[in-house]
Amino acid sequence: MTKNTLFPDVARVILVDDHPLFRRGVAELLNDSGCFQVLADFDSAAALLEVLPDLEADLALLDLQMPGEDGLSLLKRLKQMRPDWRVVMLSASDDHHHLVQAMESGADGYLLKETDAQEILRRLEAVLAGKIALDDEALLRLTQGLRQRQTSPSSALEAHPLHNEMTQRENQTLQLIARGKSNKLIARELGISDGTVKVYVKSLLRKLNLHSRLELAAWVHAHPEFQSTGLSEEATCADSGQV
Repeated sequence: MTKNTLFPDVARVILVDDHPLFRRGVAELLNDSGCFQVLADFDSAAALLEVLPDLEADLALLDLQMPGEDGLSLLKRLKQMRPDWRVVMLSASDDHHHLVQAMESGADGYLLKETDAQEILRRLEAVLAGKIALDDEALLRLTQGLRQRQTSPSSALEAHPLHNEMTQRENQTLQLIARGKSNKLIARELGISDGTVKVYVKSLLRKLNLHSRLELAAWVHAHPEFQSTGLSEEATCADSGQV
């Protein structure tokens, strides 16, 4: 384990990966951004779990495939033991089975190791703001994976004749879900209560014959005619010239 305590006022990160050079590169990227501090890095799940009770962090980055306990198993443990942590998989695997498993196990994002450095920073900032981090390639794999899991040719992930069934508010909620926003953020943006957002989400799941927010997001990206444009983007570390 390597510890770092240089930046006390930025997002605290834990990094778990069995490749030391990769850990060093990610740590340098995050620390140099001015927005993140890698508090500690570990070469295995066992090494992290040994000291987990003594750690306080905001974000954990996990490799998927490691010797011993793998990243998926560690993800499930962290979601139980540290429910306040955001957890993102940072993996070399673009297999859609791995991606779907990670997201269904509670991952707050899935980024490929080959992702551009600035894009990684943007996505991680989005996670800390309550969104889901998926780069374009991961989103494509996720959509493919969910399509393959459908059991009926008339599945909702295929063309769906919604016509006038979806209200304007439901459509707005659907767009924001597709951008990875939480119920709380959706409520704030639309000027409605969290409870009302939950009602819209439940209605959308029923109308589209889906079972999770993850599937709703994939459905939108599989149907361009339901996607809106022109959303404003928030300033990020990657845009500030600090990278």
